[in-house]
Amino acid sequence: MNKSLIDAKRARVGVFGFFFLAGFVMGLWAAGLPSLHDRLELDYALLGTVLLLISGGALVSMLVAGPLVDRWTSRRVCWFAGPFSGLVLLGPALAPSYWSLVVLAIVFGIGLGVTEVAMNAHSVEVERRYGRPIISAFHGVWSLGGAAGGGLTALALQIGLDGQWLLIAAALVVPFLYLPAAWLLLPDTPGHESGGEAAATSTSGNSLGYGLIAVLGLAAFAGHLAEGAAIDWAALHAREVLLTDPAMAPLAYTIFSVAMTTVRLLGDPIRARLGSVRTIQLAGLFATSGYVLVLISPSVGESLEVACAWSGWALAGVGLATVVPVLFSAVGAAGGRVGRALAMVTAFGYSGLLLGPAVLGFVAKSASLPVALIIPAVMAAVVTLAGSPAIRSLLRLTTPAPAVVPAGSGGEVAAGGEPARGGEREPARD
Repeated sequence: MNKSLIDAKRARVGVFGFFFLAGFVMGLWAAGLPSLHDRLELDYALLGTVLLLISGGALVSMLVAGPLVDRWTSRRVCWFAGPFSGLVLLGPALAPSYWSLVVLAIVFGIGLGVTEVAMNAHSVEVERRYGRPIISAFHGVWSLGGAAGGGLTALALQIGLDGQWLLIAAALVVPFLYLPAAWLLLPDTPGHESGGEAAATSTSGNSLGYGLIAVLGLAAFAGHLAEGAAIDWAALHAREVLLTDPAMAPLAYTIFSVAMTTVRLLGDPIRARLGSVRTIQLAGLFATSGYVLVLISPSVGESLEVACAWSGWALAGVGLATVVPVLFSAVGAAGGRVGRALAMVTAFGYSGLLLGPAVLGFVAKSASLPVALIIPAVMAAVVTLAGSPAIRSLLRLTTPAPAVVPAGSGGEVAAGGEPARGGEREPARD
């Protein structure tokens, strides 16, 4: 087995570690919000402001992180961003007042944003070197990390531990957990850099144009808005529109989340078989169909409405699961300096998560929740309408790079799951 393939396989484990720990930090933070709310006696408006500032800090730092990745490589940025994102949990955990929390929340958001861009940039480089689609599973592991963080918090509170001390302990321990994962990342050699002059592949000008980035960003924005709508409104739709039992209503989001996580964990072979263009087409189609089932569920009869809605949320989860992995992989397949492009696409997507709940809440208040859910249904269709031509354009622009394949295989694969010109697909084997 050649050294390049060994490096790629080792780095894959490291990236799994980064995604799990990033999700774990988010799970701890989200599950610890009630304790923070009680300790500082915040009302909903003040807590909402804190959450908005975290998102704002993350959004701004994403745009800064892109050029840093291009200049220093994603590996080097991961080395400081990962531990930093864990350490800054100390801020919210120790904040003595609302106003100190305001400042520390921005710092926490900065840590999240830089880590998000750096680890995703490294993931697309690992996929490019690995020789076949592997990004989707990383995002599935992020979800598992979030569930682990939330579950650990619930367990700690159940046995009487203080939520504040759990965050403090996590902030002191998690940075050290990032270090073994960072050691496994691709080395900074000319053949493995994610940016800079030594990039292995290139598009025209070694950089994606702003127009193409904007279309990719639109697809990311649409996918994230549709995902955020399910996260924030699935349970409320079940309770307020379908009038389900309060104990049953949360299952609507659970079904969506389980479907999304499962497809992300198992979705890479699907993209390898179908290719990126067909995958993004089906993603938008499934997600749109899922939202249509949710929208028509109140009219199918009392005995079927819950089953119809749950089927819709499951289908939406299946479709939306592949949007981010496909888009990020497409940016990585373009080669060259991916940091700036990936940061901008990520920021577009994050904006969808940030703006979606507010827009849908306003429409739901002014009209109704079913009317508001028409918006994510339309956005799900935009995933296909914008994503498909953007990825086709990327594939036309891309000059394929030799992928890492087993010695003597005689084949090459362009990143993103598309066969390289002049060679048959020969994926790297586990």
